[in-house]
Amino acid sequence: MLNGRIIIADASSIIALNNIDRLDVLKSLFVNISITPEVSEEFGLLLPDWIQIIDVKDRDKIRLLMTDLDIGEASAIALALEHPASLLIIDERRGRRYARQLGIRLIGILGILVQAKEQRLIDRLADCLNDLERVGFRMSESLKKQILIRAGEWPGQVR
Repeated sequence: MLNGRIIIADASSIIALNNIDRLDVLKSLFVNISITPEVSEEFGLLLPDWIQIIDVKDRDKIRLLMTDLDIGEASAIALALEHPASLLIIDERRGRRYARQLGIRLIGILGILVQAKEQRLIDRLADCLNDLERVGFRMSESLKKQILIRAGEWPGQVR
């Protein structure tokens, strides 16, 4: 929790951070992360003890969301709806759009890495972005440039 706020993660976010060996960034930023059993199943690996599994009470909400989303995204969004002060970590475009329409606060991996850089949890954001691209995470070159400029890492940038 962060200031009483529950932090909920979708599978793709924890999978991508795990694939670049930076899952520790989540723990450093948020201490505890909550996921649904469906997200745990999608993750498919042993979870660290600081990631807790919480069941969604309203299973109908998951079924409704699954008309347009996969089960992990649907369950994460449903859990976030049950906890109005939550912050949802989600990266898929469609899932982010749904979460925003439902009034859920959200952040993605890139936002998390920017925060980690700002808090000096990582030295070079560019290295993390390159690692993400190597494991199949897609981002446009313009987004990558925007993030590196924000972090003061764009070549030739004076900060």
